[in-house]
Amino acid sequence: MALMKVRKLKKDIPKEAKALCEQMLKDLERAKRPTLEAIKCSLDNSFYNPKVGYLTPGDKRVRTELNVSSVQKLSRTIFMLDILLENIYNGSVNTKRELYYMAKGLVKSTRGINLKPLDFDDQPESDAIIDFICDMLMVYREEVNCFANDRGGQTYSQCLSVTETLPDGSKTTVDLKNLGTAPFQPKNRPQALKLKATKKIEFCLVVESEGTANTLVSNGFTRRNNCIVMGAQGVPSNAVRAWCKTIQDQLKVPIFFFGDLDAYTLQNIYRTLKAGSAASLVRNSDFSAPEVRFLGVLPEDVKKYDLHCYTVSEKNASDARSLKKARDVLQNDPFFKDKKNKDVAKILNWLIKHKVRCEQQAFFSVNPKDPLMTEKIILDKIRSGSYV
Repeated sequence: MALMKVRKLKKDIPKEAKALCEQMLKDLERAKRPTLEAIKCSLDNSFYNPKVGYLTPGDKRVRTELNVSSVQKLSRTIFMLDILLENIYNGSVNTKRELYYMAKGLVKSTRGINLKPLDFDDQPESDAIIDFICDMLMVYREEVNCFANDRGGQTYSQCLSVTETLPDGSKTTVDLKNLGTAPFQPKNRPQALKLKATKKIEFCLVVESEGTANTLVSNGFTRRNNCIVMGAQGVPSNAVRAWCKTIQDQLKVPIFFFGDLDAYTLQNIYRTLKAGSAASLVRNSDFSAPEVRFLGVLPEDVKKYDLHCYTVSEKNASDARSLKKARDVLQNDPFFKDKKNKDVAKILNWLIKHKVRCEQQAFFSVNPKDPLMTEKIILDKIRSGSYV
């Protein structure tokens, strides 16, 4: 397995981009075909190192050589790279959607130069070029001033304050207990945040369903427990993952994920939160929280609490895809194949065998007359070590 190269600092990006373009020009002048090479961000180039706890890239590279079929990709790469470099020089930031329209605007407005072949028919085409540039330069999208329009998970606590360093160097501090019923929700770069526990924090609970997180908080969960509660909003965005990483690294508190018992949750939500994704191999070191544990729903909870489950059928197209992917990840995903995660793999095998799924909200059926029953179950599971 290849070791990750040291990522480029933002001030090095223009220098490396210039060297890359100069090399392409020299190759053309010498009648040599220019090539661009990027790290291959896919499952077949992913390795799971239990010592670091997230997916890392191997030696495979995507190599694009100038020919009839690749001339558009290479030209678009240089075209979009120029736009990104201009943002770095100007200190401007944009989302991927905005960059797509900026590219179309340049094609439309440039007179005397035929840039029409560089035009993007739809945003996925420009997104792919931006991702290729980042993988080629081994940088984060944020380092080329391209920010996703996503936010960290809605976060509640009575014992946490957050100090944010603003772009101009000034700082602002938010004490979460002063927000009332409103959540704290970091944007874009939670790495710029400094966390401080105003009193001892016992654990952080990341809830798959934002609605269920809100319910727990509204019923007094954070008032009765020295903890942090966060709504993960389903599949965790980069901002959610980075926010969890910040909590893990700065506060050193146990982090538990409370989610559904189904294949999709385990392989798309929990694994991405804990170990990152194959599509983000360059970013996983800062966008994953390897210490997060799966609190439930667990298979043993179904019997213990007599939880309602839904039948998963191979005849249903969606269920069939989910089961197929579950079998595939057990055989091919390095995260599930590693012995450190054997207990998570066992849950996937259990789901494939029993063909059921159970939602986290099923705990509310245990004793509908007791509004605190789900909280009691969560606390009991944490104290008894009923998690993987």
